[in-house]
Amino acid sequence: MARRRYQKGSLRKRGKRNPVWELQWWEDYIRDNGAIGRRRESLILGPVSAMTKREARKTADEKLCALNQGKVSPHATLDFREFVERQLVPSFFPTLKASTQERYRTTLNTHLLPAFGNHRLCDIRTLDIQNFVLRKMENGLGWESAQHFRNLMSRIFAMAKEWGYFSENNPANGVLLPEKKPAREKHVLSPEQISRLLMTLPAPSRTMCLLGLLTGLRIGEILGLRWKDVRFESGEIRVEQAWYRGSFGTPKTKASKRTLPLPDALRVPLMRVRGKQRDKNEDSLVFQTRNGTPYSDTNLLHKQLKPAGRKLGMPWLSWHAFRRTHATLLQAAGASLRDAQAQLGHTKMSTTLEIYTLPLPAHQREAVERLSQLVTNGDELHQFREGLPMPTEQIQ
Repeated sequence: MARRRYQKGSLRKRGKRNPVWELQWWEDYIRDNGAIGRRRESLILGPVSAMTKREARKTADEKLCALNQGKVSPHATLDFREFVERQLVPSFFPTLKASTQERYRTTLNTHLLPAFGNHRLCDIRTLDIQNFVLRKMENGLGWESAQHFRNLMSRIFAMAKEWGYFSENNPANGVLLPEKKPAREKHVLSPEQISRLLMTLPAPSRTMCLLGLLTGLRIGEILGLRWKDVRFESGEIRVEQAWYRGSFGTPKTKASKRTLPLPDALRVPLMRVRGKQRDKNEDSLVFQTRNGTPYSDTNLLHKQLKPAGRKLGMPWLSWHAFRRTHATLLQAAGASLRDAQAQLGHTKMSTTLEIYTLPLPAHQREAVERLSQLVTNGDELHQFREGLPMPTEQIQ
């Protein structure tokens, strides 16, 4: 690193017709390879006709004060696009899951690079990111998308600082978002809807649907399930891997690698699936095409699940709806929130409570009625009312 020293700067006259006072000094900067370099910088202080040399020197000292006090950090010459393409993608993306990589690439190519690609990292301020996310929301994107933009920008600047390409405070940390409003209604299936759906769906979607409803598995975890993970003897299902858009990988989070109870209602359907398969190898997939490869979740969704949902008056039906239904009905059946968290493989209990668990009107009404009976019955309530003071006697 270049040695920092006290600078008075070089003050000189520049120009002949309308001369000006020019200040020159040395400033540290971050090279493209992350090393610290030093370059000559200059600044026009004002016309000679408007300020004396003493006044120019005083202005120069004020300009260099922060630099000499060590309050000026080196800036990177690298722009946002270069950092993303030359550093972030090759060095950071391989550490992410395939689904996360795909989402980040889409966000960068569609939104962030067009907006910030030509800006230097050091020139991007909090207000720039703030205005960016607000414009995106004004153009119709939801609160979750705006939060994703802010979080990804924060992560990019955090990596840039950790790798020596950025030395200031993270500009994304100060970005504020409006009050969150639900973008769309969340749905869960009732027991009656589940029965109708299972009668409508063809194989293998029917068994996948039942598996998702009774265990809370993600569709990627269902597609990545192997027979060695289904233990009929001990009544357990191990979640060891997931299939996502052409590749196998570990489950979404550390908590997602889990062992779940195998419901009795799943034994016969799963045995029926295995009985129809030619390959009886324990390492083979539970749900596989004729070629022994995993199914495509999007093809099953649009060719089987969505048509069945529209036919039954449930156009919102999706693979994700089965997880939300599982969490909601599990709680209604008397399970604790901790049980639901373990079933779904969530790292945080707040995710299970705030996103996946919805109140059931009938269950909620029963709970209120039980509370009413617990507090008082009709006769006791009448006696209680008789003992109350008249409205005019009550303290106002």
